[in-house]
Amino acid sequence: MIYFFHGTDIDKARSKAHDLANSLRKKKPEASYFVLDVDNFDVNTVEEYVGGQGLFSAKYIVFVDRLSEDKEIKEQFLDLIKNIAESENIFIILEGKLDKASSTKIEKKSEKFFKTDLLEKVAKQEYNAFALADAFGKRNKKETWVLYRTAIDNGEAPEALHGMLFWKIKSIFLAGGDYNWKKEELLKIMDELITIYHEVRRGKFELETGLEAFILS
Repeated sequence: MIYFFHGTDIDKARSKAHDLANSLRKKKPEASYFVLDVDNFDVNTVEEYVGGQGLFSAKYIVFVDRLSEDKEIKEQFLDLIKNIAESENIFIILEGKLDKASSTKIEKKSEKFFKTDLLEKVAKQEYNAFALADAFGKRNKKETWVLYRTAIDNGEAPEALHGMLFWKIKSIFLAGGDYNWKKEELLKIMDELITIYHEVRRGKFELETGLEAFILS
């Protein structure tokens, strides 16, 4: 009989495997307990564990600890999986990251198996403050908002983003405007950004939400 624990979260797999082993040993105090690892692995010993019985026919509990770390031992052990699965004794197999073919072979012969993988960290979307300013300068409201939210989610301070937008509009104004903006519009935008800053200081709203509302307006 096999209980199989494996996955990239080896600490969690080990904890669950040991919890089961401890629980079984409490329920079956008469059972002999063995640990099998790469240092003491021997095919003949495994075969004895498979067919052996303790005093008064008590079952063995065998904890198999990451044999796949040795390629040769792993192959020898996998060749014994069918017999292990058919054994009256209990084998608790612990592995870390295992190739698909090997893990599937053990899973198919297991009474129960548990895969505990680490969650992959999703990289935060990178942002570029200048891209945010350029999108605003092009009057691309949707792109500006997406880049703004990305910047905020990456931990950028709203004050820095406010300053970047003001710098962009001021630069266009000093250049005499462009095909997207008339000088009067630029003056109005700069005045709105200044007003937002002062209203934040008065406590009317948070800069993050005020600036976002400004971008979407």
